[in-house]
This record gives sequence, structure tokens and C-alpha cells, in this order.
Amino acid sequence: MSDQRTVDDSPSSMTAEVVERCRQHGFALAGVCDAAPSRHVEEVREWIARGAHGSMAWLEARIDERLDPEVYLPGARSIICVADRYHDGTREPRDPEAPPRGRVARYAQGRDYHKVIKKRLVTIVKVLQEDHPDHDFRPCVDTSPLLEREHAMRAGLGLVGKNTLLIEPGVGSWMLLGAIVTTLPLAPTPPRIDRSDPCGSCTRCIDACPTDAISPFSVDASRCIAYTTIEHRGEVDPELADRTGPWLFGCDVCQEACPHGNRNPRRGLPSVNPAYESRHRSFDLLEVLGWTEERSLELLAGTPARRATLAMWKRNALVCAADALNERPEGPGAEALRRRIIAISTDEAEDDIVRRAARRTMEGLGMSGPGQTSLE
Repeated sequence: MSDQRTVDDSPSSMTAEVVERCRQHGFALAGVCDAAPSRHVEEVREWIARGAHGSMAWLEARIDERLDPEVYLPGARSIICVADRYHDGTREPRDPEAPPRGRVARYAQGRDYHKVIKKRLVTIVKVLQEDHPDHDFRPCVDTSPLLEREHAMRAGLGLVGKNTLLIEPGVGSWMLLGAIVTTLPLAPTPPRIDRSDPCGSCTRCIDACPTDAISPFSVDASRCIAYTTIEHRGEVDPELADRTGPWLFGCDVCQEACPHGNRNPRRGLPSVNPAYESRHRSFDLLEVLGWTEERSLELLAGTPARRATLAMWKRNALVCAADALNERPEGPGAEALRRRIIAISTDEAEDDIVRRAARRTMEGLGMSGPGQTSLE
């Protein structure tokens, strides 16, 4: 940026410049809203109070900051909101002749979005800080205590749907969000969508959810497959395990069901960020059950899928194996998978959670192994 550049400090001009800079850095969408407190304080507190956040204690720990950006950044006046597209809605091919595999949610198939988004936000902040040295700027991704979806909606990036995800009509919810909270007084960007509800009478996401985790505009995280496979550290509730299907890490069912995410994207919208190009859409379940710590780190390095521990990956693979073997008991690789499950059930080198998951899988499939026919 040249030292000769003239900075126009009018709120509307600054907003236009900031939004353009965000687009130059490859963000599909960008907008600005004021840093007002959440309009859903009571709903959020009630959601936490009834335990719908599961074991994600950090959501409760900094709740005051989440509900009011000025608690997070004293003097906050504006929030710059951005979104990356990470998928175009194309259905992933399935090979019916392949050995049993577990699916990985699309957001976790490429590079870690926290780093991809944060790096560019930090670059933008450096320029803004040079232009406005008397103001503070704090770049955020979803590890920060910020209700980013609510702010993104108010900034005009989209509308929150019944599955609680931000939806861009014609594109869907295949977006990852970031923000910059600042004391700089910017003009809010106007809404680009002339309605408040992207769903109307549609309930496809609610109907499609295998675990009944979704009610209109609310998700019980403790029942969500994404939460169970990514955040939950203990044993999987048998009722939820029976409904998990092929999801090894995360879940895209509600997004796949959404009609907004399965149309030809609107012309003029930037393409999917290549950083999120798929490295691993799925994994062979037999291979996952044989992973070492070193092998898992090698395969998952640089992706969001590193969040789950090795024991969680194996636990999840055993849940997926039960579904796969129920569906195709004599399919390719089925017998080898059964032998591996039996071996894990008595392997003292495996984590206790993994051994117990193996025994539960055996019980559900009516299998027996050497000296191990119960969960005790």
C-alpha cells in the first residue's frame, strides 16, 4: 500500500474499501454489521442451561463475550464478516464394490480452515491498523467467543436456516465464516436478500437428520453426529451409534438435504477456495482400525480432522463398521473387518474406549470372540 494513498474516513467509504479488500483476498462474501449485543441472549442461555451444547464447556465458559462483542473487545463498534466457500454442492461418488469406508465431512477434507481464514484476516488487519492506528482490530475464527453466524446474517452474508447454518440461497450452507471485531465505526452493509427466512415451509433438513437432532432453527448438539464424532470424548450412546451410518468424522446430511445447496450456484459468486480441495473424502475402515499415532498424524496433518484423537477415530470406525456389516454382511472386505473387530476387543494395547466399542459392535452384530462375549 503506497504512502501516498489518501484514506477516506467516512464510514461508508471505509466499509466499501474493507469489503473490497476482503474480496481481493479471496473471500466469497464480505459485509459489515454493528457490534451490538446478540438479539438472542435468552435463547442462547436457555440452550446452554438445558445441556444442548453437550460437553463443549468452552461455549459456556465465555458466554458473556459471545453475547456481547464489546465484552470481547472493549469499545467495539463494528464487525467485518467474511465467508469462504468450501464445496460446490456436487454429490460425492460411491463405489458399491469397495470395502467398507467411513465418510469425512466436506469441511474437513482439505486444509484447516482456521489457518486458511485467519492468515488472510491477519493480513487485512495489518493494513487497517496502519491506516487507523488509533483503533483496535481482532481477527476471529470459530475458536473465538463470537456468535459469528448471527453477525454474518446481520452483515448481509446470508440467512440462518432451520439447521442453524448460514444459508446463501442458491449456494447453500457450504461456507466457513470469519470476522474482524473492531473499534472502527463502519457503515453496516445492507441486506442482499429480501426476506428473513430462507426455508419457508421446507423441513428437509429436519426430516433427514438421522438422530433427530434438529428442530426448527435449533440443534441439540448432544445428539448431532458431528458433535458425537468430533467433540465427544467418551463412549457413544448406543441409540446414537445405531443411527450414525457411514459418518466417520463429522456429518453433512442436513446440508445435503437442503435444496439451496444442490442447485447450480448463482453466477458471479467466486468459486470454491482451492485450499479446501479434498484430500480424503473417506477412509477404509479396516485401515483406520490399524492406524498408529504416527500414521494418523501423517494422513490428517494440516486438516481440521486432527481435532479427534486416535482413540476417537477408531471408536468412530467401529460404529461405522457396525452399520457397514449390517448393510452388507458378505460384502467386499467384510470378513477381514470382522476379524479385526474381534482382535481389537481383547487387545490390551488399545484404548479402553476402543476395546469397549469393539465389544459393543460385536454384540450388536451377534458376533463372539475368544473369551469376550459381553461388555463386562
